[in-house]
Amino acid sequence: MSKKETILRYHTIISKLQRFPATTEEILNKLSEESEIQSYNLNISTRTLLRDIDDIRSIYNIDIQYNHSVGAYSIEYDGRTEMQERVIEALNTFNALNFSDKLSNNIHFEKRKPKGTENLHGLLHAIKNKVQIRFIHQKYWDDESTNRIVEPYALKEFKNRWYILANDQKDNKMKSFALDRLTSLEITKHHFQFPKNFNVNEHYKYCFGIISPNKLKPQEIILSFDTLKGKYIKSLPLHESQQIIKDDDKELKIRLNLVVTLDFIMEILSHGSSVKVIKPNSLINELKTAYANSLAQY
Repeated sequence: MSKKETILRYHTIISKLQRFPATTEEILNKLSEESEIQSYNLNISTRTLLRDIDDIRSIYNIDIQYNHSVGAYSIEYDGRTEMQERVIEALNTFNALNFSDKLSNNIHFEKRKPKGTENLHGLLHAIKNKVQIRFIHQKYWDDESTNRIVEPYALKEFKNRWYILANDQKDNKMKSFALDRLTSLEITKHHFQFPKNFNVNEHYKYCFGIISPNKLKPQEIILSFDTLKGKYIKSLPLHESQQIIKDDDKELKIRLNLVVTLDFIMEILSHGSSVKVIKPNSLINELKTAYANSLAQY
């Protein structure tokens, strides 16, 4: 059996169990069905299924357990649901891409592709082992690139781009560096002491996007969206702090607790006339200035 068939088998088992618990017979039947659909031999014995479940746990960190009371297998979530969901999301995408060559005229892919992801593994190694990294960084607003030596703390994703959050040794300040503007990465052997009080989730708790709070306090933000845009905002909240204040046939009004940064202002501007800022006044004034500057170009 080829490596590709083995990987497809793992993914089929995970896909089956992410919907509902399934018995051994149901999983084997699903593998048989997929064998006919994908033209690969995914049929296995019960003994091989048990070995596959162990491999899935080891490779993907997805824990599949057998529940004797119902006689079925299920995926166990142990508090790391966000990470597990992203792994499953990636596997679902992989399966779609693997099948897409048979339906190339029926799938349209986004042409924009994230850059810099080839450095993800090396950066994770540096974070885990607490070693400094060197690289060349190019800011969009500067003509010249700069050499950086930083202490990497965490990786962050925002709008299909990846960033490394690190302490820059040049001025001992926390900064984020986009991976698509990072070249000549070198992982050094110089270890650093990871700050005991740093937590990336707490660092960005009141932020939208990649810009750090810089000791600014979060504010209560109230936004009003028209009903159509409101449906999108409900299905994909702007931030984890989002609370619905009003939802009727005229508007969706929400409350957020955030630090107002350029990333957030750009997000509000992207919704155009579908959104109205109710408070704070400082954000209203920022938007008025932005709209006035845009109108001045026409």
